[in-house]
Amino acid sequence: MSALSDKPVRLYDTTLRDGTQGEGFQLSLLDKLRIAERLDAFGIDYIEGGWPGSNPKDVEFFQEAKKLKLSHAKLAAFGSTRRADTPVEQDPQVKLLLDAETPVVTIFGKSWEMQVTEVLRTTPEENRAMIRDTVAYLKQHGREVVYDAEHFFDGYKDSPGHALGSLQAAAEGGADCLVLCDTNGGTLPEEVMEICAIVRARIPQVPVGIHTHNDCELGVANAVAAVRGGAVQVQGTINGYGERTGNCNLTSVIPILQLKMDMEVVPDLTKLRELSYFVDDVSNNPHFARAAFVGRTAFAHKGGMHVNAVQKLARSYEHIVPQAVGNEQNILVSELSGQSNILIKAEQLGIPLDKGSAEAKAVLQKVKELENEGYSFEAAGGSLELLIRRELGRYEKTFDLKEFHTSFRQYRDGHDPVCEATVKLYVGEVPKYTVAEGRGVVNALDKALRGALEPFYPEISEVSLVDYKVRIIDSHDATAAKTRVLIVSTNGEENWGTVGVSENIIEASWIALVDGIDLFLQRHRGV
Repeated sequence: MSALSDKPVRLYDTTLRDGTQGEGFQLSLLDKLRIAERLDAFGIDYIEGGWPGSNPKDVEFFQEAKKLKLSHAKLAAFGSTRRADTPVEQDPQVKLLLDAETPVVTIFGKSWEMQVTEVLRTTPEENRAMIRDTVAYLKQHGREVVYDAEHFFDGYKDSPGHALGSLQAAAEGGADCLVLCDTNGGTLPEEVMEICAIVRARIPQVPVGIHTHNDCELGVANAVAAVRGGAVQVQGTINGYGERTGNCNLTSVIPILQLKMDMEVVPDLTKLRELSYFVDDVSNNPHFARAAFVGRTAFAHKGGMHVNAVQKLARSYEHIVPQAVGNEQNILVSELSGQSNILIKAEQLGIPLDKGSAEAKAVLQKVKELENEGYSFEAAGGSLELLIRRELGRYEKTFDLKEFHTSFRQYRDGHDPVCEATVKLYVGEVPKYTVAEGRGVVNALDKALRGALEPFYPEISEVSLVDYKVRIIDSHDATAAKTRVLIVSTNGEENWGTVGVSENIIEASWIALVDGIDLFLQRHRGV
């Protein structure tokens, strides 16, 4: 009985190996161990830890991985078949695979005859022997063996007999799974499904898996097509990281299998988005906002008619329930908004607002006026909340700004430049005037504002800035163009975005900066 038979499809993650071949995706040893633990907790069946023969980090990973207490997943070491004309027991790379002491070993071999004769410079007969010998040797040492047929689809289209012969050699060696690899990422879904079905018919005794790349934006589609063709193992990476344009994205293929094809592949799909963000955070990569299922905008609605429909019947514009993958519905507010956008946003803020009311119309009109001036509230929910509070009389002024001033002094004697800001404000009837220096003008303003307010509101010490973005709105006006500044603030528990717009970048920054502090005080004081 195959190790794959107890589930309709087994998930094989290669983020720690194939994913790290992608540009901008790097993991330390600790990163790899943390991700392995999280993949196991999520319910991934196989975790490919790396190639112990390729670099010292992977050798060390497998040494440390022995200490992991994985509850579900099997750890796999990755490598190649023995070298041509070399006895398998004398191949040092094969020895390192055994030294990794993983329950599973995945090896790749050549399926494309052109690669055998032109790259390996050997014969098809020796290539088949390399595959057969290596699989058999690993099986003799008690390993579960996954055989990755490199360039299988290209090889099959070029020479079906040779490609199938390489698989047959792996089967004769005792392989537990034959994985068909679309290494160049150029195969179409109908080809994948047809060829997978042919392999299943020709070699029915061994389960088939699929490993796809995304060069034609078909990595996920080809994996699904392979499952339709009889594949029972799907290989891929979290968030689609990988060489060139990436690998099959597991955060897309998993919900498709489970929600669209009724195949239970993980125990709790609601943890999917959390896993996606975890891998991005650990690898220090920004999350792709428009990612299917797990992206911030995957269930975002902006157009007024769409929002109105979603409010009545969510599935009219949502193909699944967002919470099924750990995501949430996101109602955007912009110049395209209708009252439904405003009503839902106000409800999320806990502010009662009736449809058709003068207040709702006033908020909507104010949003459209500001968006026409260059404001954008899609990522600035904090400024939108302040706008709604002010229009509905749910706003209490916590301080009154009078003026601010900034200066930048450059010295010719080698002295470091000085950025200075002064802020004058009132808290009630009490005036406050502060001066601060910073690493830049905005930093100086932030320090001066905090210096003025902290004696009255010491709780703002909890607030810090975590992001600052500048965008030129109408660049044809050159240096006189309007600037939009987005600032993201946090108190360690939640984040909020605020926005400012002005022809003066300092003023735009000031508006966003003040809104960030102001909103925190409104919430903290329970206004």
